[in-house]
Amino acid sequence: MLFGFRKLAKVLLAGVLLAGIAAYSGNSSTSAAGGEGYYHTSGNRIVDASGQAAVFNGLNWFGFETANYSPHGLWSRSMDDVLDQVKAEGYNLIRLPFCSQMFDAGSQANSIDYAKNPDLIGLKPIEIMDKLIEKAGQRGIRIFLDRHRPDSGGQSALWYTAAYPESRWISDWVMLAERYLGNPVVIGADLHNEPHGDASWGTGVLATDWRLAAQRAGNAILAVNPHWLIIVEGIEKNVQGNTSGYWWGGNLTGVRNYPVVLNVPNQVVYSPHDYGPGVASQTWFSDPAFPANMPALWDATWGYISKEGIAPLIAGEFGGRSVDTASVEGKWQNALVDYIGTNQLYWTYWSLNPNSGDTGGLLLDDWVTWNAPKQAMLDRIMKPVTFTPIGNTPGGEPGPVTIAVTPLYRVGDTGSATNSIRADLRLTSSSSIAIPLSELTVRYWYTSEGTTGQTVEIDYAAIGKANITTTVVPLSTPVTGADTYAEFSFKAGAGTLAASGNSGDIQFRIHKNDWSGYSQANDYSFAPALTGFAANSRITVYRNGVLISGVEP
Repeated sequence: MLFGFRKLAKVLLAGVLLAGIAAYSGNSSTSAAGGEGYYHTSGNRIVDASGQAAVFNGLNWFGFETANYSPHGLWSRSMDDVLDQVKAEGYNLIRLPFCSQMFDAGSQANSIDYAKNPDLIGLKPIEIMDKLIEKAGQRGIRIFLDRHRPDSGGQSALWYTAAYPESRWISDWVMLAERYLGNPVVIGADLHNEPHGDASWGTGVLATDWRLAAQRAGNAILAVNPHWLIIVEGIEKNVQGNTSGYWWGGNLTGVRNYPVVLNVPNQVVYSPHDYGPGVASQTWFSDPAFPANMPALWDATWGYISKEGIAPLIAGEFGGRSVDTASVEGKWQNALVDYIGTNQLYWTYWSLNPNSGDTGGLLLDDWVTWNAPKQAMLDRIMKPVTFTPIGNTPGGEPGPVTIAVTPLYRVGDTGSATNSIRADLRLTSSSSIAIPLSELTVRYWYTSEGTTGQTVEIDYAAIGKANITTTVVPLSTPVTGADTYAEFSFKAGAGTLAASGNSGDIQFRIHKNDWSGYSQANDYSFAPALTGFAANSRITVYRNGVLISGVEP
């Protein structure tokens, strides 16, 4: 029997837009959950900074690892709509696959319905990832990142290829660790999806020993972001002293004698993947004792890690189409769910997406309807959780609050060459409380092209021109698309931004004092396609000095 067959990449055509979004109902619970602050491990538990046990119900939402370079389903629904449904169904953790290729300069997100997702217009793939992380945090959902594959074409056996060497793999992880440093929404790094083939464990061969590679990447990440969990999957075979094989990413027998040891202790979480016969036939499915034989196999292959208190386990992928108790796949899937529950393991179900060819998803093919039989099975391991917004909540408001302010933008001068940068702003709130405008500042990022003095003028403001103060701020270190920003702040007379309200229009222009020209083409915040008000994530909003919306260059 050949081991390690992996589910086929039978992904439905991403460009098809599905119509009609049906209503849905959820089962979000209200009991308290652990997990405030940053996470580390204690025995077989994941705990927060105060030692309180984390409580997670998890799923996978894939797409960034494909040539769409964005979460799948956005051709049919808004990101907000999907995340609202994930929350309503009680899930507070997302494993988010990506590929290294999405960070290449030529990679562009596609197959997104921008009418449903206007705030994603013009964003790079990584900026869409930023947006998803921001929106997840607003809903109290955490994320760990999964480097699924080097390029978008398919899964690689090792963590590197000729086109994407190990140095690139590590540098991508360091970049992400720095990018999300201090962001409590992102809790960890699943280093590489399903090592298999030549991947080995404990052999000491630098080119193939996955355990040593995980230590190199994990230490590089923790050197810049010491709070991340380092999530290490198993391999297929080639474990030192053990010739048996298992699913790709599922064989963690090497941990007993060759554990992953990092410079920052208590950050390693092991993550097996396990599948049923819907993915590939295996000898254990035809064992006369099936499914009673499965717990002993799981114990030996990966479950011992949690049972013996070596480290926490998160079942990073498991799933299938059949959940009945008559089919082999249904028996296997129910047995694994019961094993996860009995042993109190962490888990992220594969997948939210319906377009996983041999497993299907928690959503049905219409991308709207929740799969009731699958959810009924998973309800046995769902835990009570609460959804308190994570981060971006400065101030002293009592109780859980949502702080969400989006800058809407309308370009005034669409030409590349101009002697006056003109645009309109409108701050819109989906916050649960009113926010004094005096607590907010807004920045428009651009290139000044010279040292001539500059002025920002307010031509009109619904809140009154006299209530807005403008400042031109040169950057001490220019970045791509910006060496300057224009900052807008508000006086007490501007009043408040009502919950679910907006500020009204603010019309502004930036010009040099000698009226010499600008080239807007390379300006970070310039969006010539937005001739009607729409979200522009390259304009940033701060509350009491803390970034709450947008992405800085």
